[in-house]
Amino acid sequence: MPSYSLLGVRVDALTEGDLSALIREAAARNERHLVLNHNLHSLYLYHHDPAFRKLYDRADHVHVDGMPLVWAGRLLGYGLTRENRLTSVDWLPHVLKTCAEEGLRVYFLGSEPGVPEGAAARFREGAPGLRVETHHGYFDAAPGSPENERVLREIDEYRPHALMVGMGMPRQERWILENLDRLQANTIWNLGAFMDYAAGAVPTPPRWMARLGLEWLARFAAEPRRLWRRYLLEPPFALVLLARDLARRYGPRGIGGRS
Repeated sequence: MPSYSLLGVRVDALTEGDLSALIREAAARNERHLVLNHNLHSLYLYHHDPAFRKLYDRADHVHVDGMPLVWAGRLLGYGLTRENRLTSVDWLPHVLKTCAEEGLRVYFLGSEPGVPEGAAARFREGAPGLRVETHHGYFDAAPGSPENERVLREIDEYRPHALMVGMGMPRQERWILENLDRLQANTIWNLGAFMDYAAGAVPTPPRWMARLGLEWLARFAAEPRRLWRRYLLEPPFALVLLARDLARRYGPRGIGGRS
């Protein structure tokens, strides 16, 4: 699939079908793939958090999670379309159905106690027979702590084909980075609040708002005290990066300019 340098990060033009294929192929070949995603929040963290950036630089695949990145890609003349905008609320039920049909094991890690079990039950409604184990994210995640060692041991014993981590950015990325070389899973994903949405702990943004690129507004309305700083800082930062990319691509030394 095509890859693009966009706003200082790399993104791959993946589709929902590609994500299902990734899980199937990694399991069949017994390979390990780190599958991450970019939206405005991760974009900001990538440019400000060295540990976060280190994990993304090790990623095998980075898909787009956010229409603003698709729009930025279009302005730069890249072949990104709405089909490449992949947020877990939309694609995960279909991918988990593939896992159920293929008999693949899935492990959910993150969210408050009780939420992962509720999310697993909800996903099983659309994917009967789904094999999934869970563990909440409220544990001491420090490297070497007894609780962290127990979580790693449970994952190792279960050997999931897909490990889906939802502890919020950047905590989930730091945990993946610190434990990556010990994780026994064929695909490893950073998926944020996917369990909270599935279990109904946080309202799912209306899908029509997502199609219009306004999903952030629904999330802000649901959690204003937690998200206000994010939406104050991140869009202006992304606009600065976009202006830089546009100048490089279409300026005097860019495409169509003088060499």
